Amino acid sequence: MRVVTQAVVVAALVGLGGGAFYVWKDWQASSAAATPAARAQAPILVEVISARSGTVVEQSESVGTARANESVTITAKQTGNIAIIGFEEGQRVNANHVLIELENKERRADLDQARGDLEQARAARDEIRQSHDRAKQLRSSGNVTEARLDQLESQFRAADGRVRSMEARFRSVDARLDDVRLYAPFAGRVGLRQVSLGALVQPGTTITTLDDTSKIKIDFNVPEIFLGRLRPDLEVAAKSSAYPDKTFIGRVTAIDTRIDPATRSVKVNALFDNPFEQLRPGLFLSVEIVLERREAVLVAEEAVLAEGTKHFVFVVKDNKIERREIKLNQRLPGEVEVASGLKADEVVVARGIQRVRHGQTVNPQPIRPNS
Repeated sequence: MRVVTQAVVVAALVGLGGGAFYVWKDWQASSAAATPAARAQAPILVEVISARSGTVVEQSESVGTARANESVTITAKQTGNIAIIGFEEGQRVNANHVLIELENKERRADLDQARGDLEQARAARDEIRQSHDRAKQLRSSGNVTEARLDQLESQFRAADGRVRSMEARFRSVDARLDDVRLYAPFAGRVGLRQVSLGALVQPGTTITTLDDTSKIKIDFNVPEIFLGRLRPDLEVAAKSSAYPDKTFIGRVTAIDTRIDPATRSVKVNALFDNPFEQLRPGLFLSVEIVLERREAVLVAEEAVLAEGTKHFVFVVKDNKIERREIKLNQRLPGEVEVASGLKADEVVVARGIQRVRHGQTVNPQPIRPNS
């Protein structure tokens, strides 16, 4: 019995020894495969991304102040007491709407007097004309002398001059009477009323303001380096803290002819439609003017290697690396515009560019989002 037990133990030891030998042999083989030479021959794992075609927008940021498309302060032209106020504060009025009217009794009396004087002058002229016409008919029969005819002609010229003088006086008095009314020069919205009914006003007294806010102008400055790209009709986007979720779109309408020597910038004016009158004169806005839109090749910024003033990407073709110089233009968030050296849809190394070299074989994998 003891002999059988010993035999079993010996057999077990022999089996364990053989298994250990094969394990050691496999370990030796795996160690040999992990040598530097073997690792050098294995393709390097890199994360890649494709260049893409996209729209590049070049713009200049600034700040501006809104002002009405048309704006005027309504002031009195004549001295007098206000008889009629024809508007409410904040009211929208049409052009030629009567805003106020002054008391005009004296002016109406002056106008009636001027009209009467004009009618008398015309009647006197007509009477002299008739006498002159009869004298011309009687001259051929010798019943009227040349001296009398000359006298009548002189009287007619004098009477005609008095008529023209009276007509001018009548127009002047009528114009002064019209000045007692103040009209809206254009359609717009009136501001706060500065006078009361019955108040005595004099020439220059402020009555109210009138603003055409159906369109709004925004003035802002653009650095002089962009002067060559500025032109009318460029798109302008404006935002205000009063409307944080709203972007207003307008167009450049005018560019100043002079550059401010202190700020080295040029003043630009843009016009915005304002149908709901959200924009008010004096409102402060941030402004972005679109200088150019163009289609371009874009590549991830992390795929670009900078060496001095030069830039390179590592293009992957058939799992081979091609080190290629590129020219850059505009920088965008997370991307750069490639002016030359790379085409859209070409695959480049995005992560691992420090471990690759030209002509190397790699194992490209799509780039993974940052964790």
